[in-house]
Formats: sequence, C-alpha cells, structure tokens
Amino acid sequence: MNVQPSASEPAAAAAVAVPEAAPALDTAGRRDPGPGRRAALVPVVLVVAGGLSVQFGSAVAALLMPKAGALGVVTLRLAAAALILLVVCRPKLRGHSRADWGTVLAFGVAMGGMNTLFYQALDRIPLGIAVTLEVLGPLALSVFASRRLINVVWAGLALVGVVLLGGGGFDRLDPVGAAYALGAGAMWAAYIVFSARTGRRFPQADGLALAMVVAAVLSLPLGIWESGAKLTVPSTLALGAAVAVLSSVLPYTLELMALRRLPASTFAVMMSLEPAIAATAGFLILDQALSTTDALAIALVIGASMGAVRSQARARRKE
Repeated sequence: MNVQPSASEPAAAAAVAVPEAAPALDTAGRRDPGPGRRAALVPVVLVVAGGLSVQFGSAVAALLMPKAGALGVVTLRLAAAALILLVVCRPKLRGHSRADWGTVLAFGVAMGGMNTLFYQALDRIPLGIAVTLEVLGPLALSVFASRRLINVVWAGLALVGVVLLGGGGFDRLDPVGAAYALGAGAMWAAYIVFSARTGRRFPQADGLALAMVVAAVLSLPLGIWESGAKLTVPSTLALGAAVAVLSSVLPYTLELMALRRLPASTFAVMMSLEPAIAATAGFLILDQALSTTDALAIALVIGASMGAVRSQARARRKE
C-alpha cells in the first residue's frame, strides 16, 4: 500500500482500492477487461473464499462445543491459530513503533472479542441467524463511513429483516444469544478497521500473527475456567486445530490480503454474503433448517448490503 493514514481517519479511508486500468480494445474492436479489471476481481475472490472457510469452520466448531464448551472452543481455535501463524510467518518483533504495537493490540482485542461473543451466540441460536445479526456491525460501519443518505435506506431494509428474524420482538430467539451476536457484530466492525491498519503497518501476515497471539492470551483464562482438562483430550485438540485452520488462519489471512486492495467500507458490505454461507453450512453440517420467514429475513439483510455496495460503486464512478 502506498498510503499511511493516521489512526484518527474514518473507516472509509482505512484502505485504498486498487485503481483499474483503462480497458483496451482487442483486434475485433471489443473492449478488453485488461489486467486492472482482472486484478480488481482478486480481492472479491479472496473475501468469498474467506467467508466459505470461516462459516464451514464455525459449523465444525458447533459440533465441538458439547465436548469443550463455547469458551473452550474459542481458546482452542485462537491458540492453535496463533501457533500456526507464528511458525509460518515468524514475525519480527523489532523495528516497530509504539503506534504499530498499539494497532496490533487493538486488532487482537477486536479479534478475541468477536470470537468470544460469536461463539457464545452460536451456543444459543442457529448459525445462519447468528451471522445475520452479526453482519449488522459491518453494515453499520459501511453506512457511517459512506455518509450517504441512500445507505440509510439500505440500513432500514436490513433492520426490517432483523425484526422479521426476531418474530416481531425476538420472542422466539434466545435474547442472550441475540445480544451476543449483535455484540460480535460491533467487534467485527472494529476488526475490519484494525485489520486494514495492521495490514499497512506490518509486512505479509506478521501483524495478523501477533494480533492472534494477543487474542489467544486474552481467551486462555476463560477457556481454562470453563473447560479445564477437556481441552487436552486428543480428539478435541485435533478438532480444535481444524477449526483454527478453517475459521482463523485461512479466512483472516485472505481477508488481510483483500483489505490491502479494497476500501474498508466496501469490504464491510461484502460481508453480506456471510449469512447465506452460514445458513448453508448450518443446513449441511448441523441440520439447521430455516423457516420461510427466516429465509426472507436473511434475504433482506443480504439485499440491503448488496444495495449499499452498488450505491457506493455509483458514487465512486461519479467522483
């Protein structure tokens, strides 16, 4: 990246999009998409691949919860991911400023909080519904960052979906689980902002590895308190390592790479695909079928987020 914004800049400036090259004409006079447009598709593919990995990893984690508990699964996931990333990345500890370390610390706290709250929600409500509530955090980030009136309309549409999801008042959902999911969404928004800043300040995935260590250290006392010796069972450790790779190592690395090429606000609304992926993973792995109302609610949230993407794209073309 060639831009170093300060920590006080808004989330919309937290990352810089890769400029598209002007399309050339081929020998038949047709427009060639050119390397610029093809390069612009790369971060989109990275985000989708990361979403598939994290949601199917979350489904596997739900299978592990009866053995290790929600907090125990978080600890296994973050600790295993931290070890893997430290071995693979071998991040340098010297040569970083105080601001660099502050960014990594904030990134690690956001990551740990997001995981802890989400798994508490997953222990109480279905995966697809939990992710639908959680994705409101990135959507809110997009609305606030863009400061466009049309995005307020999209946010209102998403709110209608959430009301439908709660049956008009969340009577049929565990209110604690719903609250945990919404809290995870707030931490997810913070994760997006600090992931982008960490990606600019540290080479490759060094910052991610260090932030994962922070998250793992914060989660360790909670996991030991809830699960204790259950965390040392070989089969539990193996599943925990699988969850770490699927839900942390692969998706966080892919997202960090994507955020080097995408604005944070655009990345945030691309997270609209997550509820659909989560609902699919919940159905295939956990046998969690959705009602017609649930499916409609998730579709409204996805539609609102995709609408925000399109409105932002039009705004950029006019600039």
